Amino acid sequence: MGVAMLSIRNLWKTYPNGVVALSDVSLDLPAGMFGLLGPNGAGKSSLMRTIATLQQPDSGTLTFDGINVLTEPERIRRTLGYLPQDFGVYPKVSAVDLLDHFAVLKGYANRADRKAVTEALLNQVNLWDVRKRAVASYSGGMRQRFGIAQALLGDPRLIIVDEPTAGLDPEERNRFLNLLASIGADKLVILSTHIVEDVTDLCPQMAVIAKGRLVLTGQPLDAIAALTDKVWRKTVKREELSAIKAEHLVLSERFVGGLPVVHVYAESSPGAGFVQVTPGLEDVYFLKLKQAA
Repeated sequence: MGVAMLSIRNLWKTYPNGVVALSDVSLDLPAGMFGLLGPNGAGKSSLMRTIATLQQPDSGTLTFDGINVLTEPERIRRTLGYLPQDFGVYPKVSAVDLLDHFAVLKGYANRADRKAVTEALLNQVNLWDVRKRAVASYSGGMRQRFGIAQALLGDPRLIIVDEPTAGLDPEERNRFLNLLASIGADKLVILSTHIVEDVTDLCPQMAVIAKGRLVLTGQPLDAIAALTDKVWRKTVKREELSAIKAEHLVLSERFVGGLPVVHVYAESSPGAGFVQVTPGLEDVYFLKLKQAA
């Protein structure tokens, strides 16, 4: 693992309603794509908002490239690009005008500089041809790509994207993930998602968070390899499902051709009809969530 660009130590956050959003979170994030995986409500957004200086933790430390994030938030903001989960409400303004407006906010005072940077970014995110259309009229995938263009203003070294592919169709999702992958290896890009494939496809390093706690950190391929020979599949009848769940550690179930197909975690064969399968990151993810429950 490379040298940590972002070092998180013993982060705690409890909301006024008593919900513990972050519970002693410690993590080292190297440059490159980092996947933060967890179900909705697990604490992902709390962690992203804390890193993005939008909320203070109750205790703990955050250091990015030698900057103390909690005591020097204005320094981190200069090198931060953020695409929040709810970045979706746009005025009826063209993409080129809106990006120009964001560039002013980011400190580009010179009009020629702004024109150069907005043109380059709209080309990078493949929206140049539709730059004069209102962002409000864009498809979900186009809006997310516009969101990345605004996040890249000022050439940030830390980029946070929170649930960016939720609601995108497969083609738009692929286009968006390809864009994220191309952003550059010298930056830290944190991808927060509950969609396992996003992390499998993109991230050499990852963490799984559940109920505010980290339940796994490391490389997706290592985590998958650790489940070799321990994941079994069986097609069952609907009426057998509850008995199988009572008897085995069922990782997942999905319907194929109208019948439930279960994945079970077991050290040796769980019984007749079970076939050993090659594990995937989804199996790892569900196992960690079951163990954390």
